[in-house]
Amino acid sequence: MTDFQIVEHHQCFEGKQLFCQHHSTVLGCAMNFAVYLPPKAELLDCPVLWFLSGLTCTEGNFIVKSGVQRYAAEHSMIVVSPDTSPRGTATAGEDADYALGTGAGFYVDATQAPWSKHYRMYSYIIEELQQLIVSGFPVLAHQQAITGFSMGGHGALVLGLRHPGLFRSVSALAPICAPSQCPWGKNAYKAYFGSDVETWSVYDAVQLISQGARHSTIYVDQGSDDEFLGEQLRPELLQQVCNQNGQDLRLRMLDGYDHSFYFVSSVIGDHVALHAERLQQG
Repeated sequence: MTDFQIVEHHQCFEGKQLFCQHHSTVLGCAMNFAVYLPPKAELLDCPVLWFLSGLTCTEGNFIVKSGVQRYAAEHSMIVVSPDTSPRGTATAGEDADYALGTGAGFYVDATQAPWSKHYRMYSYIIEELQQLIVSGFPVLAHQQAITGFSMGGHGALVLGLRHPGLFRSVSALAPICAPSQCPWGKNAYKAYFGSDVETWSVYDAVQLISQGARHSTIYVDQGSDDEFLGEQLRPELLQQVCNQNGQDLRLRMLDGYDHSFYFVSSVIGDHVALHAERLQQG
């Protein structure tokens, strides 16, 4: 078990909101993460929902702004919110662009210097933090779901598609659906992986589905007034590849919602309820 410290503790909807820190051997730096324990976790192991946040966010944005604790308490779900990147690693260029480096780990394992030394968020979540959460908290390890917002929605789709046995339910809120085909993704992936676009496909949900990756059902919510809808998020590409390859996609377009935590807080209750139901189905 990886050691960690609880640095903040708050009572919330009769459960506990924890903010924790540990040293990550995968990333080579101190990392923060947040865990909400519903009231039921005092007595029994509970299912867990992973929430991956978007560009510029930390482990705290979603936890503070979304109101997820109310729904997690109601459905007896543990909620885990990791940070979005390594921090303070002195990697050249990590603070030069909001969409690259600090706050922009994209949930990938970089292969190009100087990023490859520390920027390995994929392995961090799948291996190190996964082990820490399962061993350190009252988690039902066989009942895990994943969701996320924007860059985190991309991460949820990729991790869910690549690990359907681990994450038995997957959803996303306004995800970057095809990072290989949008400015944010192209900018980050060229730095993290180099110019050979073929190497980008393992971290691109559209490419993964076209190459045969599957999950039982993918749920996506997207606001119609999202300012990044056309250029960056590209849900039409996800819909197209799912239609072409027989992947079940439930894409819900919601009128009037933008790309903000107002949107996230408006739909997160539906996602918690959805994942709780799917995990209970076995």
